[in-house]
Amino acid sequence: MGRIFGTDGARGVANTELTCELAMQIGRAAAMVLIENSKNNNRPKVLIGMDTRASSQMLESAISAGLCSVGADVLQIGVVPTPAVAFLVRKYDCDAGVMISASHNPCEYNGIKIFQGNGYKLPDALENEIEEIILDNAAEIPEPIGGEVGRVTIKTDAVADYIEHLLSATNMSFKGYKIALDCANGSSSVSAEELFTRLGAEVVVINASPDGVNINKDCGSTHLEQLQKCVVEKGCDLGFAFDGDADRMLAVDHTGAVVDGDKCIAVCAKHMKQIGKLKKDTAVVTVMSNMGFFKFCEENGIKCEKTNVGDRYVLENMSANGYSIGGEQSGHIIFLQYATTGDGQLSAIQLLAVIKDTGRTLKDLADEMEVYPQVLINIRVSNFGKAQFKKDKEVQNAIKKVEQKLGDEGRILVRLSGTEPLIRVMLEGKDYDRICELGESVAAVIRERLV
Repeated sequence: MGRIFGTDGARGVANTELTCELAMQIGRAAAMVLIENSKNNNRPKVLIGMDTRASSQMLESAISAGLCSVGADVLQIGVVPTPAVAFLVRKYDCDAGVMISASHNPCEYNGIKIFQGNGYKLPDALENEIEEIILDNAAEIPEPIGGEVGRVTIKTDAVADYIEHLLSATNMSFKGYKIALDCANGSSSVSAEELFTRLGAEVVVINASPDGVNINKDCGSTHLEQLQKCVVEKGCDLGFAFDGDADRMLAVDHTGAVVDGDKCIAVCAKHMKQIGKLKKDTAVVTVMSNMGFFKFCEENGIKCEKTNVGDRYVLENMSANGYSIGGEQSGHIIFLQYATTGDGQLSAIQLLAVIKDTGRTLKDLADEMEVYPQVLINIRVSNFGKAQFKKDKEVQNAIKKVEQKLGDEGRILVRLSGTEPLIRVMLEGKDYDRICELGESVAAVIRERLV
């Protein structure tokens, strides 16, 4: 068995890859690691939230059983966004928080993401400890009895507490704005309509009727067509699309044009700099950000820090260096003043605040950043293919040839997905047809060698 935790927790097809047995093992091992540093007299208290997938309740029961069997108490808060877990684990003084979600993936997938008591994702060292207990029997798991067994408490007002937190992030009213919200039939279905209505906006909500299997299905931040149509047909000023666990946000302007994470970060970072709130005049993004973002920053006196792909690496850089904004093209945006993880609804509030403060439209603000043509090819590969990717000389040579052909006129980035069995081939350049052709040439070699 390989590593349990990827770049964003443990993830797989629920009940075949991410089984109840594995979830229970993760709970037991996590409780052991937490007991060592418990704030609650060696009886850890662990908060558990989940998204709307059919399998989430099953996995919630399994991981709760694992935690209780080692003496940890569990606080179940039901369906909430991932960033709610990161916030509430601190508010409720828990030792750790668990989010059961596979984010933007289809309903058959699920995942287990663990947060520390300070609201930050579990560091690699503690994930490794948990893995060693599960995979290598690195420690003997205790079996308490009687009153030493952990107990489960259900809390029903967690969403209300989270909404109050988001409301405190702005003192503005958005009365006069008409906003479309695509909740992806996921976690934001329990919070977005109330949140933006209380902020004064007129809201049009779509895809907020989860049934366990429709999460992310042709909707949300990975399928923007419905939101684009809704914004135009309903005459909205703009729209926001969230993913299944609401830690991502992508926007749509009043014409129906998509405003991705790069553009949202650019708009917010520029405004923050202008009002003196961009710490060290720096924004943190990943190597996947568009070349146009870096050009925009250069033109506006904003410094850039680049990290590996994954919002956890963006956050690590921000925390270590005291930066205030960072994120990914995919819509994970972190405002460290308010949150310790990406928060789609918080990002929407911050973007709305810039729009109101400047008196400009989202289209006007976003068009200041030129986007270089970009091609992204996802290739589903075997586990063997993923393992051989960096070792295969023909694949690596194909990549080098394209790098040489692009020179200073573009770039190629080929990487393994941290959450899915995919190799992602990304190219940027001024000539779209050319980068498509070059990208397919690399993809063909990967398909031949690694599928």
